[in-house]
Amino acid sequence: MKVNDEIRIKPVDNERPVGFADRLGAYYTATVSQTFKKDNGQFFTPQEIAQFMGSLASTDKKEINILDPGCGTAILTCALVENIVNRNPTIETVHLTAYETDCHLISLSEKALSYLKEWLSHKGVTLQYVVCVHDFILENYDCLNSSGLNFSDRKQTFDFIISNPPYFKLSKDDSRVKAAKMIINGQPNIYALFLAIATRMLKNDAEMIFIVPRSFTSGRYFNRFRDYFFRYAQLNFIHLFDSRKDTFSRDNVLQETLILKAKKKTNPEDESEITVSTCIGLHDIAKSKRKSYFQKDLIDLKSKEKMIHLPINTNEESVIDLFKSWNGSLNRYGIQISTGPVVAFRAKDYIREIENGAVFLAPLYWLHNVTKMEVHYPLHKPDKGQYIQICDHTKSCLIPNRNYIFLRRFSSKDDKSRLIAAPYFSSPDSPYCIGVENKLNYIYRPKGHLERAEVMGIAALLNSNIFDTYFRTFNGNVNVSATELRAMPMPPLETIKEIGKALILRNNFSLANVREVTDSFFELNEITI
Repeated sequence: MKVNDEIRIKPVDNERPVGFADRLGAYYTATVSQTFKKDNGQFFTPQEIAQFMGSLASTDKKEINILDPGCGTAILTCALVENIVNRNPTIETVHLTAYETDCHLISLSEKALSYLKEWLSHKGVTLQYVVCVHDFILENYDCLNSSGLNFSDRKQTFDFIISNPPYFKLSKDDSRVKAAKMIINGQPNIYALFLAIATRMLKNDAEMIFIVPRSFTSGRYFNRFRDYFFRYAQLNFIHLFDSRKDTFSRDNVLQETLILKAKKKTNPEDESEITVSTCIGLHDIAKSKRKSYFQKDLIDLKSKEKMIHLPINTNEESVIDLFKSWNGSLNRYGIQISTGPVVAFRAKDYIREIENGAVFLAPLYWLHNVTKMEVHYPLHKPDKGQYIQICDHTKSCLIPNRNYIFLRRFSSKDDKSRLIAAPYFSSPDSPYCIGVENKLNYIYRPKGHLERAEVMGIAALLNSNIFDTYFRTFNGNVNVSATELRAMPMPPLETIKEIGKALILRNNFSLANVREVTDSFFELNEITI
């Protein structure tokens, strides 16, 4: 960053602090590489989102304490303070604690906060602030431990915590992972640690306002985090973006994000409402649509998973109600789902592109072999050999050649459907075992075989509009985890078989036909999904 350039970045006449902070962020974004921002999880909050987040806060206090744990150019703090000052004529003093560890950003943080202080002084409000250059997680992780000591006796607590924390996965040997191990299961994303710590730094009547990825709303890796978060925080507002393309367009990010507001939980039995707000993107965020739900309609806090369902229209509400009416599940029907055991880089010495009479080979199925209702095999692609050698070295990662449903574990961000499944049927002339690569899930009956009608019925349901719609209400990423599928409600097994039989009788497995059959069974013809 050139010093002369930095000097030229000055507020213009009558500029609001949030506008100045936004210009500072735009300047910084243009001076660093996309790789640097990605490696550091930096996604700068657009002014429209900052103002929306700031508008969620209100208070009648004369003196408030604010925490911004990853402040950047302090645009969120500026938006929050502007909103409070405009709404509360009695406000006199604002205390701010901000964290920023990027040495290139700190001088810009200081510029923004210095201007905010000057702007407030003209309104008779005092701003006292400190910018901490320490790692927020390592500085405050001790508050995660539930001990006999009251955390507020040891460290400062806040009236408002507002943040757009960094988003990136932490390696297992990262010191922050070790510090926050009680909320971690698998490979964690750093933003979850920011959220968890923030829940313990709130005063009793305080609020936290965050913009984060949707991925925490479901999935095994966030189970411990959700359990911890809902132990200490009461969620009362969520905002969803229908389009992910312009949320962080300045940083070329296609991240599916949400804005949440939560308060410190003081009554475990509180059955408060949650407001769900929606907009398409930045252009209509100020005119967002809102609807309130009882907490129990979106989150079952008594369940093990505590997944968060987030409907954005009446169609999705109807689908959620339909699923709640079902008592079945794969486990209840003696059906299991597992991840393909062939890890390609570990088995590369035994994967073959073509058949070879000198060795015994089994078919190997990859993600690209599976599309909706169809397995394409063989389908040759570079470095995606369609066979795997049957030998002592591979026997632990091969499975019996039976009837299965193959389900992609990952979907592209551009895929119209999250759930992509296909029926697989064994045949007498096939090898006694097959290989399933690690990016596929396979559904099977451990004790016995799946009937043909069961295979067709389950595959059809997974490819249906109603299942894809339901899945999207709680899954905010491209992963399709076996854990989530095991927990998904299913219709009665006889209904599943009837769906399969209907498709077999038609002998037409096109998506249009699949959706027509499934919709007719559940009387959703009137609903446009």
